[in-house]
Amino acid sequence: MFDLTGFQRDLLYVIAGLDEPHGLAIKEELEAYYTKEVHHGRLYPNLDTLVEEGYVEKGKVDRRTNFYRLSEWGLGELEARRRWEDERLGTTIST
Repeated sequence: MFDLTGFQRDLLYVIAGLDEPHGLAIKEELEAYYTKEVHHGRLYPNLDTLVEEGYVEKGKVDRRTNFYRLSEWGLGELEARRRWEDERLGTTIST
């Protein structure tokens, strides 16, 4: 997971938090978080990279719409990243 960009990690978190979202739902969720537009030319190539690298699985809703979900391996990698983050932040941020 160390080789992913921050944007790609954010995509993983968004996909994990939604039930088999399509690209537009992912885009809307990111735009709400970033408070600015996420262009299709940035979104879809990064989703394709995550699919190619095995983090995400892609399926078809219909001829025009795809859905995305974390692969089992992708979920494990995201959970490992979260543990790593929690270990680092646990000593510096009080909750």
